[in-house]
Amino acid sequence: MSIILRHASLKEIHLLYNQLPEFDAYHSLNDMEMRIADKPHLVRIAEIDGELAGFKLGYALDKNCFYSWLGGVLPGFRREGVAHALLRDQELWAQSQGYSRVSVNTRNRFKEMLLLLVSRDYQLVALQPGETAAEHKLRLEKAL
Repeated sequence: MSIILRHASLKEIHLLYNQLPEFDAYHSLNDMEMRIADKPHLVRIAEIDGELAGFKLGYALDKNCFYSWLGGVLPGFRREGVAHALLRDQELWAQSQGYSRVSVNTRNRFKEMLLLLVSRDYQLVALQPGETAAEHKLRLEKAL
């Protein structure tokens, strides 16, 4: 099994986004297009044996900071290194484009994502309380 990373269309990303159980399909394809329209951005998809497995979508917040906005791996492909490969790819791309840091938001309830981010040297920089501890919104950043 090998993971292939490639540039993707927003339609492909949106298709995967709608299949992830953690997301409530809050963002329409139009939302995604509007969010990245006037910003430098990266749209990447991961394939395993020709099947779409996961994605990463991010854009520039400013000239120094790249924001890792949305990402996920389909349940059948989890624990295969897909999320790690996508995150590492995004970091390398951001660094090659001159960004000095990557920023990401997540929620306390996404334990696997938090563990991945911490393992990649992201550090907590802000917390926004939610209705429960599981819903606390966390902002993490990594210096590139």
